[in-house]
Amino acid sequence: MHTAVTDISSANTRTTAATSSLRVLIAAGGTGGHVYPGIAIADALQKTDEDVSLLFAGTRNRMEWNAVPRAGYEIQSLWISGLQRRFSPANLIFPVKLGVSLLQSFLLLKKFRPDVVVSCGGFASGPVGWVAARLGIPLILQEQNSYPGVTTRLLARHAERIFTAFEGASEWLPKEKIRLTGNPIRSSFRKSTKEAGCKQFGFLMEKPVVLILGGSGGALSINQAIEQNLDTLHDKMDLQLLWQCGPRYHEPLQRRIEPGRYPNLKLMSYIEEMPDAYAAADLVVSRAGAISCSELMLTGSPSILVPSPNVAGDHQSRNAASMTEAGAARLLSDNQVREQLPEVIASLLKNPEQLQEMGKRAQGLSRPDAASEIAKQIKQIGSRQQ
Repeated sequence: MHTAVTDISSANTRTTAATSSLRVLIAAGGTGGHVYPGIAIADALQKTDEDVSLLFAGTRNRMEWNAVPRAGYEIQSLWISGLQRRFSPANLIFPVKLGVSLLQSFLLLKKFRPDVVVSCGGFASGPVGWVAARLGIPLILQEQNSYPGVTTRLLARHAERIFTAFEGASEWLPKEKIRLTGNPIRSSFRKSTKEAGCKQFGFLMEKPVVLILGGSGGALSINQAIEQNLDTLHDKMDLQLLWQCGPRYHEPLQRRIEPGRYPNLKLMSYIEEMPDAYAAADLVVSRAGAISCSELMLTGSPSILVPSPNVAGDHQSRNAASMTEAGAARLLSDNQVREQLPEVIASLLKNPEQLQEMGKRAQGLSRPDAASEIAKQIKQIGSRQQ
């Protein structure tokens, strides 16, 4: 593992001392859907080549600034943010930020001298990828969603290769550059068992467990649906509920839910032990972010997917549709979830054979070797630069 620092000089010293090692810069940020695939790729590269030199580019005020060092990798910051969809005074400074981030990217690439740049999406990926292409450094894109993000679409014509997770992405990207690999999942995402999962969260094996996820930040509509139907789910249906509500919703929910009123409820702002959470769950209620969908596939978890309507290109609906059409999930729209969620949960839990079949179909969509496959191709492309 590399020591997590934010000073580029230490990374540069190491790479000049070992000029034969592969040097890879990974640009990823904004959300876990961009950051964790980048970390998974870094893990896979390091597993196949201990001498590989890795550096991340991201932003200081987003989750990558903590997540990347926590994973053991160095990260360098760029001063960049996204444009707000509605008019905002913050948009007025965007051209300045873009200019500064392009200069920062140029200096970063000149100092670190990567053999390959990998863009996993997010604010920092745009300027780093664009400058890398201008400098003649091979650019690789990893697109998590069935509908590519704006950064991927803008950089696609400059990329040497594009790794995708859903077949639908080929409608928007140069087909000759695409390799369908699936989304890379972190090597730390270990397998678990039902028994271990229930033990981790203090649940009984003989009672159904429903895992509720709204992504790393939580989801207002899903939280409202669970809170509104808590008596039905907990008391009438006698369910054990593992509820990841998101950091910003956690305290208000704790204040409104009477302590001790629901003994079979575990309300958490964020779940670190996700493999145990999936293993404990008989059914998962989740947003349809790309990495959430990939984890559901990897763990073979039957799910009810509630796509967020507040994402670019409505890509979560496309992700959910892909899984629903394969028989791996049930789909509920954001405006249906409050009224229909208990009924859909009940109908699925009453049919264990259907749940088992959904789990099998989800696992059939999984590509567990995605990270190692991407790492192998990165090494092949990077070796041509050495």
